[in-house]
Amino acid sequence: MTQASFDARAARTRCQRYRRRILDISQRVSALHIGGAFSCTEIVDAIYNALMRKPGLSSPDTFLMSKGHGCMIQYVVLEELGVLSRADLDAYCTPHGRLGVHPDYGNPGIEASTGSLGHGLSMVVGMALAERGKRRDGMIYTVLSDGETQEGSTWEAVLMASSLKLTNIVAFIDNNDFQSLGRTSETHPSLYPLTAKFDAFGWETAEIDGHDSAAIFRAVSLRKGDRPLMVVARTTKGKGVSYMENAPIWHYRAPNKDEYAQAIRELETQA
Repeated sequence: MTQASFDARAARTRCQRYRRRILDISQRVSALHIGGAFSCTEIVDAIYNALMRKPGLSSPDTFLMSKGHGCMIQYVVLEELGVLSRADLDAYCTPHGRLGVHPDYGNPGIEASTGSLGHGLSMVVGMALAERGKRRDGMIYTVLSDGETQEGSTWEAVLMASSLKLTNIVAFIDNNDFQSLGRTSETHPSLYPLTAKFDAFGWETAEIDGHDSAAIFRAVSLRKGDRPLMVVARTTKGKGVSYMENAPIWHYRAPNKDEYAQAIRELETQA
């Protein structure tokens, strides 16, 4: 897809549809990671629908959700692509279902079991190195949480990717400034400025509004491509629903009927 052909309006429509679908699923389970899924909705949509070639099981590119607790958005995108079925999503977190709170390898479209934060980028490095070793041109895309950047294994992977010159890695930080129930900038202020740290570790970097689909696409399409790319995306936890935005309680909770109805109304006004 060329930059001129990128349809930001279609992306916005898809993302609102994804959020509504996650809200519908939330009425069938006692809790789910809704705030973190809403914060990276535009990022995951752009990866699958604008950046990956032939999105779905036939793509030569790979997506790994390192931020495993954000998997609801991955699930609903895979449903729209026909990789997962509606029945799969409707059975989320039920005894007879196959989709759990975190991604499990073996399910269609899921490249690794993640959710134990800090390991995803290391797996991405291995995948990218394997692509190069097999003389293939597959790109490896991943989404990390900002909380994951507190893990030493993440920085080991950052160092290794640049040292090996793995130019086929495109990573995004879902920088919503929350880790579970606290602000990352308050619990770990020395983590910032975040983008400068990836610069220092030899990565190409970009810092963008993570809810601007066109900006996400531009950040990747305009990369120089001589180093792995880290896109630090400023996002809002619970994006799109006023009472969820930047409210820590929505890290892991399902809305009640009244809250659900309000959320749907708000999303409809944004369509």
